[in-house]
Amino acid sequence: MEIRPSRLSDLPAIQALYQSAREYMRAHGNHNQWINGYPQPELIQKDIQTGVSYVCQEGEQLLAVFCFLPGPDPSYREIFQGAWLDQEPYWVVHRIASASHQKGVASFCMEWCFQQHPNLRIDTHRDNYVMQSFLKKQGFSYCGVIYLAEDGAERLAYQKHGG
Repeated sequence: MEIRPSRLSDLPAIQALYQSAREYMRAHGNHNQWINGYPQPELIQKDIQTGVSYVCQEGEQLLAVFCFLPGPDPSYREIFQGAWLDQEPYWVVHRIASASHQKGVASFCMEWCFQQHPNLRIDTHRDNYVMQSFLKKQGFSYCGVIYLAEDGAERLAYQKHGG
């Protein structure tokens, strides 16, 4: 497996990965995250054009997609019912989705992100128990509740800082 920046030509495969992830979330009780076709093609295209979208591939097959960008993230300015581990510079992982048929892909992506920058923040929906469990297994600490800058939606916030 390898990680590389996403290309506009990847858009159909990326959309299929996100559709698969939405279906997986619904099948596992998460009916309120990534609704109404989120992330929309325009947002995915913007992520690619601004250089924050990455894919994990094996051979010609795309196995995962995620956004990886430097902080500060406006949604992470305030945290409630807890605190961030520190206020040092961090990078953010957003919109990670992997093909459900292959094990270890999301872990590979998260390990790659941590190798790029050893202080990561991420958030997820309260109903996304699969992601919450995954983040704990990846060594992330639950830090509290944040509210998204875009629409005020509540999310559970996590951080991992290596050193």
